[in-house]
Amino acid sequence: MGGIMEEDSARRDRLRRIVQLAQVYRGWTRADASRALGREFNKVVPDSGNPKLDLVVALAEALDWSVGEVAEAVWPGNSGKDIGQEAEGEITFESLDMTARGCHRAGDWPGLIRTALQMAAVAPDARGRGLAANRLAGGWDALGRYSKALVAVQTGLAEPGLPSDLRLMLEVNLANAHYALWHLVEARATADSIIRRFAAARPGNRLEDVAEAFSFYVRGSTHRRMIESDPEGAATHASRAREDLCAALAGYTTLAERWNDDSYLGLANTCRGAIIEVETVLGIRQSNSALEAIAEGLGSVVDVAAAPAGDRLESWGWWAIFGCNIALREPTAPRTQQFLAVFSNKAAEIAERLDNWSLRERAFTLEHLRRRKLEAQSSDEPWVLDREEVRTIAGTMGRFPAFRDIGWNILESASVVDA
Repeated sequence: MGGIMEEDSARRDRLRRIVQLAQVYRGWTRADASRALGREFNKVVPDSGNPKLDLVVALAEALDWSVGEVAEAVWPGNSGKDIGQEAEGEITFESLDMTARGCHRAGDWPGLIRTALQMAAVAPDARGRGLAANRLAGGWDALGRYSKALVAVQTGLAEPGLPSDLRLMLEVNLANAHYALWHLVEARATADSIIRRFAAARPGNRLEDVAEAFSFYVRGSTHRRMIESDPEGAATHASRAREDLCAALAGYTTLAERWNDDSYLGLANTCRGAIIEVETVLGIRQSNSALEAIAEGLGSVVDVAAAPAGDRLESWGWWAIFGCNIALREPTAPRTQQFLAVFSNKAAEIAERLDNWSLRERAFTLEHLRRRKLEAQSSDEPWVLDREEVRTIAGTMGRFPAFRDIGWNILESASVVDA
């Protein structure tokens, strides 16, 4: 009995130190800690020293640790198998996974993240931990927190003995996270490895068909972005981008026909717009006709607020971005400045409608480049931001490290007014 009491006391001390560390790290008062941890401060540490699942998750979030790291600190060498003993009723991995699926269907991304962290805490095996990591990555991705999504995916892939279908999903999400963060070499390499795998053994089910189509999209889109980052190889990148994007377009078109899923049509439309951009670099299309084609396509979403949210609307946001890219390469073409202003505004509208951070990053970056070109032509156009736009720029800076210098430049040069 004395040994058990000593063990409880030691565990309480360890948990108390973790709570104190979280206070110091976050600069919390006792009241702040109570709000963040969801209980009165003097009741944070239970008598048994075994915290409820939600407390472990809250401490992990507060410290920027993983749930497993908090568990190891509370139960050294025990992997936290006693997590949740204080909770009422039994919490199972299966019940949490059902909750996570519900959160995903409802678009409750914070709820999905919380549930995925709880799944990781009680996962019975490598498959469970990998699935929890994939769910967590999905939540972070939906909130535009791509760095966190990347860490989640990498954590899942580090698990040994994952089933092949789960490993494939994680690898696809790894390519997507790298691409979103502009890690172009890593995105291309990850997508390339998936494509090569299917070149050796053709996809055999829907998941594999989707993985192949998406990998062609990522590899092609990465080459498209490399047109700017590697100008000496621009023609090669454009040629490879066109080939991959055409393969992705064919893949998504087939998927849409086979499964009657409009989301695939949206992704196919994104590919179609990207092909227009790279064909201008290759000289297959003239810039003027390409810009007119982009403008004609965007005519289908004149009223963004009335358009249904989803992949189809997002695809038109990317068309606007592709149009900006074309116009910025041809600054002297007729109506270039008009196209740039219209396209960047449309991209920003769609980004706000969908709460899409990748579109926001592109819209702000391209609008910044447009204004720099105007300055070079001795033309002055004041940039006025309201406070909501400032908050959005700050959020974009936090999500995209590569955008931070541009974000600071925008904030330092623009005028800020109350909305």
